Amino acid sequence: MDDETFRAWAHRAADWSVDYLAGVGERPVRAQVAPGEIFRQLPEAPPTAGEPMEAIFADLDRVVMPGMTHWQHPRFFAYFPANASPPSLVAEFVTAALAAQCMLWQTSPAATELETRVMDWLRQMIGLPQDFSGVIQDSASGATLAALLTARERALGFAGNAQGLAGGPTVRVYASQQVHSSVDKAVRIAGIGDANLVRIPVTGPLHGMDPDALDAAIRADREAGMVPAAIVACLGGTGIGACDPIDAVAAVAQRHGIFLHVDAAWAGSAMICPEFRDLMRGAERADSLVFNPHKWLFTHFDCSAHFVRDPKALTDTLGLRPAYLRTLGRDGVVDYNEWSIPLGRRFRALKLWFVIRSYGVETLRDMIRAHVAWARELAEIIDADPDFELTSAPVLSLFSFRYAPAGVEADELDAVNARLVERINDDGRTYLTQTRHENRFVIRFQVGQTTTTREDVMSAWAAVRELAAGLRAG
Repeated sequence: MDDETFRAWAHRAADWSVDYLAGVGERPVRAQVAPGEIFRQLPEAPPTAGEPMEAIFADLDRVVMPGMTHWQHPRFFAYFPANASPPSLVAEFVTAALAAQCMLWQTSPAATELETRVMDWLRQMIGLPQDFSGVIQDSASGATLAALLTARERALGFAGNAQGLAGGPTVRVYASQQVHSSVDKAVRIAGIGDANLVRIPVTGPLHGMDPDALDAAIRADREAGMVPAAIVACLGGTGIGACDPIDAVAAVAQRHGIFLHVDAAWAGSAMICPEFRDLMRGAERADSLVFNPHKWLFTHFDCSAHFVRDPKALTDTLGLRPAYLRTLGRDGVVDYNEWSIPLGRRFRALKLWFVIRSYGVETLRDMIRAHVAWARELAEIIDADPDFELTSAPVLSLFSFRYAPAGVEADELDAVNARLVERINDDGRTYLTQTRHENRFVIRFQVGQTTTTREDVMSAWAAVRELAAGLRAG
């Protein structure tokens, strides 16, 4: 492809992107295809000769697009958002064109120094103190793994990396059932093991871990000769938005000298609004904290903000510097590959820089505040509806509910609500997902997509009520 042809197709891709986003609200939210339907339309063997871009773009629309679930749809209320924005998309175009591998300072000094500055902006925006340093990770899962590896090494005097874990003491990690499954995955990868992830009971309206039970579990493990290494505190859990009492948990962590990691993957973005920061009180005492701008700060995936109090502990755990990765004559520069599990790094800071500068902090706050207000309003409407039951109160913009009409036996409600979720998502007007809460099947509703309006929230609710009524009639 020569330069002028590239220019033409780059413009075509930009126009396609604008048209797609302008019309995405007219599409079904979730892909309306059966398993294997896309696969069967793809040739079994690769082409031996190049094909024209016209044909490729035609197949993008004909084959690929019917199989896409539209995460940028204004009535996407499932999971958590992977929301984006026009400034972020423009930055992604530039990042793709640069195609830089930003593993070292010298492989792109601007990428390193922009990341350092933008992460400090984020630190200020969420109210963390100056003694935290930040790095952009690929995901909260990667940040949590990095945190637990660091905690493991600190607890073992950095002997785990050098000598391995075989024959060593049993390392323990503490969390509630409300934390994300990435914590379970991290304890496996870190060699700690499922059996040593200790689940602490929850209490209170926010379903946070019980600090007294946490303290007792740590004491019992120490007396049994085990090594308590880390506590993972939850700020806005995936199921129902559960929040641990971080201040009280931090006090336990400090009393026992245990590493505290705060997983705020979704809710952390809302901490740019000072009125919501009661939920993170005590996070300033943590050893690390992660949140995802790619969930609720209008920045394309992947962009996970990982803050650490002691960067040296992180780099002593993850950093390797063979001769071919040394920046000669530039002592003291930051090489962010030593802060992350992968060696390779994209220029992720650029899109965050574009977003913050383009919108400004106050506009970003206003967008998050609107999402929270609409979620609370809808929760009140559902709570007043005799055919529905609010099963967990809103935490920021997330709540759960279920269909519970008169005449349906309690032991049938799980199956009824499972059928309702299937009907909602097959209908295509909106997209919701489920979880289990207090041993019940419940439906989650979270507001956070960039272009969502109050009208989208209320029209989604109208669709839910209509489909529920049809389910009962059927």
